Amino acid sequence: MLSVIIPAHNEEAWIGPCLENLLADPAPPGGAEVVVAANGCKDKTVTRAQAFEERARAQGWGFVLLDLPGLGKPAALNSGDAAASGEMRLYLDADVKTGRGVIAGIVRALDTTEPRYASARPVVARAQSAVTRAYASFWKDLPFTKSPAPGFGLFAVNAAGRARWGEYPKLISDDTYVRLLFTPEERVEVPGTYEWPMVEGFDALVRVRRRQDAGVKEIAALHPELLANEGKPPLGKGELLGMALRNPVGFATYAAVSLAVRGKASDGTWSRGR
Repeated sequence: MLSVIIPAHNEEAWIGPCLENLLADPAPPGGAEVVVAANGCKDKTVTRAQAFEERARAQGWGFVLLDLPGLGKPAALNSGDAAASGEMRLYLDADVKTGRGVIAGIVRALDTTEPRYASARPVVARAQSAVTRAYASFWKDLPFTKSPAPGFGLFAVNAAGRARWGEYPKLISDDTYVRLLFTPEERVEVPGTYEWPMVEGFDALVRVRRRQDAGVKEIAALHPELLANEGKPPLGKGELLGMALRNPVGFATYAAVSLAVRGKASDGTWSRGR
């Protein structure tokens, strides 16, 4: 059985499309459930998620909704895990839209006694702001983004994989931490895509990028042994120059955000920048 755990903090604009796309397919063989871990929501996230319970059950999905106090994302993930029944676990951000067939592909990839991590191919949603579109046009071609199963916003593990860690630790980057618990050979990218939105505007990009960089540094400091599992190809100066020449506006925007990030340290709080 597959449990899809969705941590959500004030996601009233996103949780509906997330669940709409997830439930577009019937439950996969073996059964599935949705566990929405609403984390200190002060908007309509809980009521909008609750509206999908009947549809979920009609599609053969179990449905669990947790209305939690403001615990922070790691604690929300742990609460979702505690309420989940499936031996397979898929962790899905509330602003992600899964493509058709992705869930079934993940279940097939995880159907083994060997530890496995699975995801699909992320596609950056078209942004409203010109600066975010320019930044995304360069960012999507970076080695990490193009590497197999990068897993940001959507990743899944089987029972043997989930045994690699206990509760989610209090880390900034939970998805990076889990991905690096698996070697590149243990990570599988299944056919299909999911849509992942990037934050809008220069200031938001800087805030989120600062937090992302802090998360990587935190893992390097606390769990340096995991860095050997990164597996992404290096970005050489020649390749970087070629990318800049092909997309000068995207490169300039990406470089400007990178320079702005250096101006202030991250406060370590979890934010999408919206």
